[in-house]
Amino acid sequence: MSEMAGIPDRLPTRLTELLGIRWPLLLGGMMWLSDARLVAAMVRAGGMGFITARSSRTDEAFRQQLRDCRALTEGLPFGVNLTLSRRAAQNDVMLTRLRMALEEGVRIFETAGLPPTPLLPEIKAAGAVVVHKCAHVRHAVAAQNMGVDAVTLVGMEEGGHPGNNQLPTFLNGAYALERLQVPLALGGGIGHGRQIAAALALGADAVVMGSVFTSAVETPAHPAYKQRVVATDEHGTRAVLGSLGDTWRVIDNDNARKVAALEQAGASSYAAFGELISGERTQALAYHAGQHEEGMLSMGPAVGFARAIEPVASIVQRLQRECVQAGRQFQRLPLLA
Repeated sequence: MSEMAGIPDRLPTRLTELLGIRWPLLLGGMMWLSDARLVAAMVRAGGMGFITARSSRTDEAFRQQLRDCRALTEGLPFGVNLTLSRRAAQNDVMLTRLRMALEEGVRIFETAGLPPTPLLPEIKAAGAVVVHKCAHVRHAVAAQNMGVDAVTLVGMEEGGHPGNNQLPTFLNGAYALERLQVPLALGGGIGHGRQIAAALALGADAVVMGSVFTSAVETPAHPAYKQRVVATDEHGTRAVLGSLGDTWRVIDNDNARKVAALEQAGASSYAAFGELISGERTQALAYHAGQHEEGMLSMGPAVGFARAIEPVASIVQRLQRECVQAGRQFQRLPLLA
């Protein structure tokens, strides 16, 4: 036990063993935000993070991110997120960046979006690990049958893109655990250590989080954006674009309300929303310039647990303490007597 924190040095599960980490905490790839510094901070704190391959504007910039992260983690393993788009023309870059990551020694990958079929042969040939993220139990089972090493299953509470899934995280997980044999991570609306303990008690092997880390010191975003995150409570997000089959849960800012109004008025294509849903615009205005009422700011209701701008290590230590405290309460239940 760590005398200073009063928590175990590690909490072993099938996923911690698979990924070579100390705690079953995963920081999922967040577009524009999961860069080398943030990912390395999560890795050093004992969890796993994934550099988002799509966030780099050029291949050269992506390779530099990989090298920076390797230096910052001082030899500890880190991951790369490879998200496949429904627009096939945008996916060639993912195969290119997979090969670059393998060249740079990365052996842990988070895949998302479409099934990872185009990526799996080269990942498996390199002896690398792939954790596929999806929103439906049937997709998790399909990924298992394809040969992925683990699955992340997200519920409707997930910030960003939970798909058209209408099941909450823990209900989704309970169904999945009846059908999966590979390790399972649960994500969506998780930002407190009690929820980590609950997920492990349910039978999951880890949790995936994002929103609670958006106000971290190491997150590459403007201080004004982070203050907006801290000021947002559990009721401060909304889901839009469900009519396009591409639900997007974001902070309920001026931009999101404009998108919702267009959707209610009958907008039925991406083009109809114009620059309001542009990722580049979000990155430039909100993350870079701090104009937090502009852009689609992916966020789930767990944002209410992001109560300060603080280092990743502090957030992880709090989550660990809360998890251990909840676990000790659970151990006192009569069913374990």
